[in-house]
Amino acid sequence: MDMFTEFGAARGQARWSIRAALRLAGAQREEAKWGLLFIGPWLIGFTLFYLAPMIVSFLFSLYDFTLSAPDDAVFVGIDNWRRMLAEDPKTWESLFVTFKFALISLPIGMVSAFLLAVLLNSQHLMGRNVMRTLFYAPTMVPLIAAILIWSRVLNPQTGWLNQMIQVTGIQAVGMDGLRWLDDPSLIYIAYTFIGLWGIGNAILINLASLQGVPTELYEAASIDGAGWLRQLWSVTIPMVTPVIFYNLVLSTVGLLQYFIVPYVLNGGNGYPEGSTNFYMIYFYKQAFPFQNMGYGATLAWFMFIIGLGITIFLFWSGRFWVYYAGESRS
Repeated sequence: MDMFTEFGAARGQARWSIRAALRLAGAQREEAKWGLLFIGPWLIGFTLFYLAPMIVSFLFSLYDFTLSAPDDAVFVGIDNWRRMLAEDPKTWESLFVTFKFALISLPIGMVSAFLLAVLLNSQHLMGRNVMRTLFYAPTMVPLIAAILIWSRVLNPQTGWLNQMIQVTGIQAVGMDGLRWLDDPSLIYIAYTFIGLWGIGNAILINLASLQGVPTELYEAASIDGAGWLRQLWSVTIPMVTPVIFYNLVLSTVGLLQYFIVPYVLNGGNGYPEGSTNFYMIYFYKQAFPFQNMGYGATLAWFMFIIGLGITIFLFWSGRFWVYYAGESRS
């Protein structure tokens, strides 16, 4: 075959490759059209119920108006932002309360859910199915009802928790006892107890991830002489880090929006001694009882920025400790 024949053959192959690429591109375009058609309802819902309200709320943050007189709205630019960041100490006080509670509740909730999942995944646990049902069942109780139940459980006079502690010889019942919901030094522990009531979902997710760990990894570790704790640390935890990361992100965002428990227990008045004046409580007061919607929208956007920043940081840090199967790291 001479040079011209080879060139002609190569040109023919190139022309065929271009046609194949164009046909593939056309198929991809058709697939994209069908994809847009199927996700169209979701896109419309997202635009109408999420994106548009977010844009409007940001515009609200640039105005000074109340819900009772929306026609009297006045454009104030960044005055609401300046007031929030530089002139309103309650913004930072409520943020401090929120982060202080999160630093206490988040580790306890994460570790408890994981360890309970490990326990419920054990082959040596009798009545595993019953135990799993019992741990998940509280999530089926309406949250408001659960909060009211816990307010009775933590009652300093008649609550069964104090009654049980009293049996050990510790003074827990009475005015000089453990006042879980009245003592600023105990209130966050009490709220954490209430939060643990609803960790059934986190337990279920952790349990599913534990059951997905390949058994051959445990067999190999056992042959190498690794005990149960070593296997847990070197095999189980690395393999379930994606789920731990997932629960961490959801729990962090949820704690930043902590609202229902303090609002139901004391109406959001900050009792005791302002220790329950969470950020979302302060936002709610400004936006609705005080009807200062412009300033309330500013507070909401500030929390959105904080939550977004923390989430970005968590995703960045995940590169160093979250392991995904099939992932190669240099």
